[in-house]
Amino acid sequence: MSRNWHYGNAAEDGSETRGWVLGHFIDPSEGVRSTRDVEVKWGVHSAGEKRPDGWTTDDQRTTMLLLVQGNFRLHLTEGTVELVKQGDYAVWGPGIDHSWEAITDSVVVTVRWPSASN
Repeated sequence: MSRNWHYGNAAEDGSETRGWVLGHFIDPSEGVRSTRDVEVKWGVHSAGEKRPDGWTTDDQRTTMLLLVQGNFRLHLTEGTVELVKQGDYAVWGPGIDHSWEAITDSVVVTVRWPSASN
């Protein structure tokens, strides 16, 4: 497979990186998936699954979370958003912490930029 292009399955490709399929933490041997420009995550979450407050640091990146299916609640330091309709999304900038909970079985795509360790 060429290092300059890739095709695959997000769930399979992200199985060893908590769902992340692009980013600086992908081994450079994976080719184009290893980048410092952007991070992309395929998230499949069961109803009731939560990421509690206090797990993030004061991140200096911008993030977008896009609902593919389900009902997903996002708690930001600026307020709470409930994503209920396919295609609903939220974007937050540097310095805003977040936590979340899957209200029903949910699939979300997260895009974060740039890709850099905290």
